[in-house]
Amino acid sequence: MSAAQPTQSTANLLGGVLTDVSDLVLNEVDLARAEVAEIAKSAASALGLILVAMVIAFVALNVLTGGIVAALVNSGMTPGMAALVVGVVYAVIAALIVAFAVRKLRSVSLSPTRTARSLKRDATVVGGAMS
Repeated sequence: MSAAQPTQSTANLLGGVLTDVSDLVLNEVDLARAEVAEIAKSAASALGLILVAMVIAFVALNVLTGGIVAALVNSGMTPGMAALVVGVVYAVIAALIVAFAVRKLRSVSLSPTRTARSLKRDATVVGGAMS
């Protein structure tokens, strides 16, 4: 009869450890989810800037091109040369905006670093408790 007591105690201990590990995993998943959401929000901001740059470039190309080309033609340029000059200027402006947005996007870390640190810490704690 005395042999049954330690078995139940061991079972209770194992059940407690499994519950704790399960809670730990759930907490880590919640942390990872929150961190990924934060990263996605930062990335969305940079992608929004790229979209704005594309819209500005498109609108500028469609609205201002005719007027600028006409002004250049009136100043003595051929229509083809005037259109080429205007197109190059718009392309440079758009490239500068995209370069700024890409640089901002690169500054965002896309890996969940806090979760990785927490998982390492938890693995150390669980490993220490098991030994």
